[in-house]
Amino acid sequence: MVNGRMLLLIADIAGYTRFMTVHRINLTHAQVIVAELLEAVIDAATPTFKLSKLEGDAAFFYAPLQEGAPLDDVSRTVADIRRAFLACRDRMAAEQLCTCDPCTQAGQLKLKFAAHAGEVALQRVKRLTELAGIAVIVVHRMLKNHVPVPEYVLVTEELHAALPESVRRFTHATHEELEGIGEVTMHYVDLDEIAAELPHELAPQAPLWRRLARWLRLTLRSLPFFVGAKEPCAVFQNLDEARGGSSLSVPRGRP
Repeated sequence: MVNGRMLLLIADIAGYTRFMTVHRINLTHAQVIVAELLEAVIDAATPTFKLSKLEGDAAFFYAPLQEGAPLDDVSRTVADIRRAFLACRDRMAAEQLCTCDPCTQAGQLKLKFAAHAGEVALQRVKRLTELAGIAVIVVHRMLKNHVPVPEYVLVTEELHAALPESVRRFTHATHEELEGIGEVTMHYVDLDEIAAELPHELAPQAPLWRRLARWLRLTLRSLPFFVGAKEPCAVFQNLDEARGGSSLSVPRGRP
């Protein structure tokens, strides 16, 4: 057991539960799409952050903090993650050939973040590193909030103070009642608002050979689910209510 101060970050794919429950017939394509988006998120977060674990449609990261270390890494990492997420989402749209609902509506998926810093206990369990402590509970319960926008970065007071002025001027205060913690003042950035000042153009439709190649990759990655070796979306069921999302109920067997 190792105790230390950590910077904690959750990147959560917003709209995921609705996306999955509406499109029951094509759960296999939906799972592959979200897996690809999560892979892009993880690649963009490292090496600044380490992946603790995947939590359904979210990735939970941590970074050890040295005494007096700056906390502004979170803003740069969030920007890198969102760029990678949008690039992956746009690429999938440009290479789209399949006409199933998950493939045609994947562009509706969004990304939201919760970030916090605090004391954390790290425990090695076989090859996994488990994080525990009040700070871990806080960052998860931050996702259950009243932020009025779908894509945001929500941070606690200490991280808000460490944000560069170019980001802090976009923040809005919110007072949230966290279960078992009490009322906490936090600050959020509307990612659509801050992105309005940044140019972002959708990728043009890819040539037919690239769309065929993506369809083939999608089909190959879906095979384990089609043949019954894996159950579609099994890892996304019964998500922890502390994360603020409703549990995902996926029927077993035929849709």
